[in-house]
Amino acid sequence: MFTRDPLIESDISAYLEQRAEKDLVRFLTCGSVDDGKSTLIGRLLYDTQLIADDHIAALAEDSGIGTDTTQLDLALVTDGLQAEREQGITIDVAYRHFATQNRNFIIADTPGHEQYTRNMATGASTADLAVILVDARKGILQQTRRHSYIAALLGVEHLVLAVNKMDLVEYSEERFSEIVADYSDYSKTLDVRSVEFIPISALEGDNVVKSSSAMPWFEGPTLIDYLDAVEIEVSYRLDEFRLPIQLVLRAPSAFRGYAGTITSGQIRPGERVTALPSGVSSSIDRIVGYREDLQVASAGESVAITLVDEIDMSRGDLLVREGENVHFDYSIEAMIIWMAEAALTPGQQMRLQSRLGTANVSVDTIRHRVDVDTTQMVPAAQIELNEVARCAISSDRKLLFEPYATSRSEGSFVLIDRITNATLAAGMISVPISPWDRSPDETLEVQTSTITAKERQLRYGQRPCTVLLTGLTGAGKSTIATALERYLFDRGNSIVRLDGENVRLGISKDLGFTSEDRSENLRRVAEVARLMNSQGLIAIAALLAPEADSRSRAQQLVGDAQWIEVFLDTPISVCRDRDTSGLYEAAERGEIHDFPGVSATYEAPKDADLRLDTSNMTVDQSVLEIISLLTEKGFIDG
Repeated sequence: MFTRDPLIESDISAYLEQRAEKDLVRFLTCGSVDDGKSTLIGRLLYDTQLIADDHIAALAEDSGIGTDTTQLDLALVTDGLQAEREQGITIDVAYRHFATQNRNFIIADTPGHEQYTRNMATGASTADLAVILVDARKGILQQTRRHSYIAALLGVEHLVLAVNKMDLVEYSEERFSEIVADYSDYSKTLDVRSVEFIPISALEGDNVVKSSSAMPWFEGPTLIDYLDAVEIEVSYRLDEFRLPIQLVLRAPSAFRGYAGTITSGQIRPGERVTALPSGVSSSIDRIVGYREDLQVASAGESVAITLVDEIDMSRGDLLVREGENVHFDYSIEAMIIWMAEAALTPGQQMRLQSRLGTANVSVDTIRHRVDVDTTQMVPAAQIELNEVARCAISSDRKLLFEPYATSRSEGSFVLIDRITNATLAAGMISVPISPWDRSPDETLEVQTSTITAKERQLRYGQRPCTVLLTGLTGAGKSTIATALERYLFDRGNSIVRLDGENVRLGISKDLGFTSEDRSENLRRVAEVARLMNSQGLIAIAALLAPEADSRSRAQQLVGDAQWIEVFLDTPISVCRDRDTSGLYEAAERGEIHDFPGVSATYEAPKDADLRLDTSNMTVDQSVLEIISLLTEKGFIDG
């Protein structure tokens, strides 16, 4: 039984001091409309005895108005707006605080109605964890998936699927299992650390604070026990120092302090710092805290810093440790959540506002829209209300920024209508503008050859093309590429083989294995292949290339007429058995976070020129299939 801390009654000062020492966890409740979010929060606060007696009395009075029941309407704890009470839905984001013996909590009760998705995104932007409510009668709905995707997109690492209203399905274990299976399949596509499933009845209090005797088949934790125990990583980076300047203080007149909240790292008096974007450096003189000067200041603290030298800085500038770098560019790639009734179209002019200043911007290109039901990328000419899309955005001035995955603070922004000042979208910066889209320097010119394509074709006895072999690790890409190279060479063709591992030992040795790095690796290989094709050679590229969008862009770069895509459609179980380096096992243990097929997505080609299952084909058979295709398309003679 949860009991109220006796210090609340006996020594409120000691209680507050005790709370100040506890960890803080921020979580939101979300999900579809009328799934019971407000009732759940009311139940949490009521059963933990953290609703004041006078508030309970007011709730009892409000609950009886126009009803025949004496049961408290716990949804009224958070549904404070008159419009919310009249309609029985949450409209605004309501924040509530409570504490257990172990932790402090801030709850954001967010709206479930599609019309108020923007408010849900607001609540998710600072949350560590999301409790996603599902009505046991209705199951997983589109809004459930939308809120789950947005929460993951905004950096929420832990999801709890609270299957509510179990009392209305007679506490059915079978119904709970159906919903768990449905959501488990969907959640595999989300970039989160953990997903927990808890059957509850917020109205009756089952498995919220107290274990339910009506569901003896459930052996997991109650919601409050899970919240108390889940491992939350510190959201602040401790390595690189960042202080976005919010205000320049000039009181008294001889004092010049640069004030803001440190978003990452630590700093001490005497350390060297650099002001961005100016690039001017100085040393820390004083760190002024709320009550006194500090000898060290860390992420999360609000301070005013004075410097040994007078530097011209203003709101929107950034103070970093000397030698540390931040992206500074006219263009960015970003995921945006569109929040306006009118659709977003390329070329639309808006104002970008972030912690690091404002700029006039336009959306140059909509890369793709995300289908929240499948998390697949879908081509789109425009973006409608509540849709999520990846866009290329250009600015009229250079922007300071960091990727959202690195820093929620420096990687987020909102787009605002320049005339009405209405908020149009929330954005999360992915990376600087993709190298796929960068234009070469205008001073550069194509240097043409005196040898024509026809002459090369006659000399080599072939038409140039690029053959991309794509598939999971262990599908046999390198083995088949090597055998194909030998076969073509022995028959007199002129080829070049671009193996993924060989490329990473040279032109891509600076790249890692993130989605962005894999895309850039494919772009570099495609550029080399295009050059080889221009010299009349056949290029064979063996790469994992897990993203459909990147493969499509490589095809455009090389040219549709010269592109051959071969998908090694080999079952993952076979690929895993072939793996002698232990990569699959490491990925399954969580040691490799960007491993396609396990800890990252592999988007199988839907329209490959050739599909080969190497689990039941030999290497020679696979090579002959490719040779047959090249002959059929006229790239080599039969």
